[in-house]
Amino acid sequence: MSTLPEPAPEVRVELTDGVLRLTMDRPQALNALTPDMPVLMAAELERATARDDVRVVVLTGTGRAFSTGADISGRYTIDDTSMDTANRWIRAITTCDKPVVAAVNGVAAGVSCSAALACDLVVAAESASFLLPFAKVGLMVDGGASATVAAAVGRARAMRMALLAEPLGAREAYDAGLVSHLAPDESFADVVADLAARLAAGPPLALAASKRAVNAATLTQLDPALERERSGQSLLLRTADVVEGVMAFAERRPPVFRGE
Repeated sequence: MSTLPEPAPEVRVELTDGVLRLTMDRPQALNALTPDMPVLMAAELERATARDDVRVVVLTGTGRAFSTGADISGRYTIDDTSMDTANRWIRAITTCDKPVVAAVNGVAAGVSCSAALACDLVVAAESASFLLPFAKVGLMVDGGASATVAAAVGRARAMRMALLAEPLGAREAYDAGLVSHLAPDESFADVVADLAARLAAGPPLALAASKRAVNAATLTQLDPALERERSGQSLLLRTADVVEGVMAFAERRPPVFRGE
């Protein structure tokens, strides 16, 4: 039997009254992901399905951000292995038999934005924002966002987020149907706690069946999207444009893409 990884110091794992809370905890780096963080969260989500003491999972971040995605300026390398890990994280969210709530306390960007939008319910603080910045470094959207965003807000808005890498504010995201709940910053924590308590007290079998049914009806393209994104990203990672995009990001300058 394989063993689960020990909780990374960058992810806090807490269980209280049936609520399993996974908190990305690198506030100094706006909770940018290290390689271990999505592995840990995926493992906890996979294990939660078989745990009677877990009734709901809450995914959130510490400090000013939910998470800014892969830490490409640090230890995180975007490659086939990291793509497989990201896809495992997304699948763990959507296949977990327990409701999964994204508590988006600040900016959610990159694959972390994709993960938030794959959750069953998304509570956004009014100051939060959602960003798919992949095009800024010569990459395509991943984490299933090509399916989940389009399923939630339609092709036009999905294209705008994917091609222009424009941030979407929490109010606009709520009005567009991308998130399920909008909360004032000052009462955000209470809204999340109340929602988690309601779900934890709900009928677990019925909630699991409802989640499976809605996902089966609305996310029919998720698995094909994950595979298309992996293949497309793998090709893009070999281009000069990605090298230029990552260098420009590190040097804090606009990239010059040449289509090479």
